[in-house]
Amino acid sequence: MAPQVYPEPPDGGWGWMIVLAAFMQTSLVYGVIRSFGVFFVEFVQHFEELSGRVSWITSIGIAVQQFASPVASALSSRYGARPVVMLGAFLSSLGMFLAAFATRLMHLYLSIGLLSGMGWALVFTPCIGSVGRYFKKKRTMATGLAFTGVGISSFAFSPLFQYLVDAYAWRGALIIVSGITLNLVVCGALLRPLTLKEDLGQPGEENDGCRQCSTLFGLPLLSHWPFMRYVTAITLINTGYFIPYVHLVAHARVQGFNEYEAAFLMSAAAIIDICGRLISGWLADRGTFQLQHLLTFWTALTGFSLIVIPLGQNYYTLMAISLIYGLGAGAMTPVVFSLVPQIVGIRQLLGGLGLLQMIESIGGLLGAPLSGWLRDLTGNYYSSFGTAGGFLLAGCLVLMTLPNFFSCLRKASTKQLEASMGMKPEGDAEETLSMQNGHVHAICSDKRPAEGPV
Repeated sequence: MAPQVYPEPPDGGWGWMIVLAAFMQTSLVYGVIRSFGVFFVEFVQHFEELSGRVSWITSIGIAVQQFASPVASALSSRYGARPVVMLGAFLSSLGMFLAAFATRLMHLYLSIGLLSGMGWALVFTPCIGSVGRYFKKKRTMATGLAFTGVGISSFAFSPLFQYLVDAYAWRGALIIVSGITLNLVVCGALLRPLTLKEDLGQPGEENDGCRQCSTLFGLPLLSHWPFMRYVTAITLINTGYFIPYVHLVAHARVQGFNEYEAAFLMSAAAIIDICGRLISGWLADRGTFQLQHLLTFWTALTGFSLIVIPLGQNYYTLMAISLIYGLGAGAMTPVVFSLVPQIVGIRQLLGGLGLLQMIESIGGLLGAPLSGWLRDLTGNYYSSFGTAGGFLLAGCLVLMTLPNFFSCLRKASTKQLEASMGMKPEGDAEETLSMQNGHVHAICSDKRPAEGPV
């Protein structure tokens, strides 16, 4: 029996179960990553290693999760998201379990960094891609709801992990975290395939093996210049984005606060993080602001909050700065992923997400070790947070080069865009024609199309 073909994303129905699966996935992937600062302190003490070397554990995991995303995209396109996510769930849980028996730092690089990182890759991209395929008008809100799992789990996991470490030591705590992570299997079970009209290839395309393989991995997007500029911006942002999740707890401990006070900083930031994601989704789906404008604003707010962290000399000031950081960091995340289909179209969504995650892994790999190296060099985390904030502000500057960024109106109608480009759009165009082919096509208040090379 042939599968039902939808002319466009249904914007609901089983899509809300997909959102639930993505909510659980973000909770059990990025919630764990964000709360890993508790284990960071334990690893430094147990292995008697420098902060820079211990930081590679989380950085390798994040980098592998992002670098292997094209593999997850290709496997999902070929075999479906459900089996890929279930396999990733097993690998991520196995990596945490094996880490509990580590006797050297290299064992943690391989178990948490490589094995769990690969599992996270197979889980994350298919889940988020499925949300993007099930929603169009409500896409940013649906993505925001899915990513609230990060904030809720960060609020719960940071003190929970500290309790587990106190009660069972770090080895016992990792075994329990492995069992918690295995619940990602449920996320995969909830995923249901969806066939859209745009998925149906052109005649003869299925016989072109090389082209089909290239498309599975998103390789044609390497020549899509607006997308590549966007990837460059996100890579810069990614370099500084995770620094507080690795080093804020350690910084607070150095400032003289106890382990629970330090852990609660991340929990408080996680609470406001949830609000930021919902506010961002609501603003984006109202249609008042362009998504690239919202992303630039939230990124700038996050970058400035990182720069001023050293000003938090007392607990209340540091808490206030952490809350501002949580608001910005939470709000920017759903917009990052909602912009991808607007730039590349829904048919290339999985490939675009995979390629974006792979290239931005460079920032995820280098960010935390660079921060740890600066800490070892200076004896404090001041320059670490300042550098991290600088990377985010640099990303803002690159975002401003996106097509249509300085247009007078949020977007033009599809017919107006078609007329200005002199071409017929593919599918429903996802309101993306203004970002395709490396040209700006903006319709200003006088209704005249403006065009110029980017």
